[in-house]
Amino acid sequence: MRRMNFAGGEQVEDMLAKIIEKAQAVGTLKVGFLEGSTYPDGQGVAEVAAYNEFGTQNMPARPFFRSMIAEKSGNWGKSLGNIAKATNYDVARTLALMGEGIGSQLQQSIVKYNAVPLADSTVARKGFAKQLIDTATMVNSVGYEVNDGEKHILPPAAQGGGK
Repeated sequence: MRRMNFAGGEQVEDMLAKIIEKAQAVGTLKVGFLEGSTYPDGQGVAEVAAYNEFGTQNMPARPFFRSMIAEKSGNWGKSLGNIAKATNYDVARTLALMGEGIGSQLQQSIVKYNAVPLADSTVARKGFAKQLIDTATMVNSVGYEVNDGEKHILPPAAQGGGK
């Protein structure tokens, strides 16, 4: 059996120790409609988003959030690993970049949603037939929060089809 010798073992150990130290900084990431986001009349954006997502007695469900998760979440683990490596395992930066990415996916899901048509009466009131976009408050309220509690609202999404 051939024997192999490696040099620089201490450097590798030091590097691994630094990576472990950074990775142990437990982080939490929240993406969606953050607390305090409201429409001009004071109604909570998260409340309106839930009505749209799950429906009400008078409105069908338009599951933009769940469909985005079903479609996109399979790639989040790989993205997380790639971003962690690219940021030298900086947990806060990694989570912030993941928040931006997932938030952007959520915005696009709202903008592109086209499954359940609006009622004729709603189209007449709004003046256009695009679902989930009325004032653009909901799509432009998507944000993320990293464990430090600082809220980050994403830039406005490209609207298309609405006011």
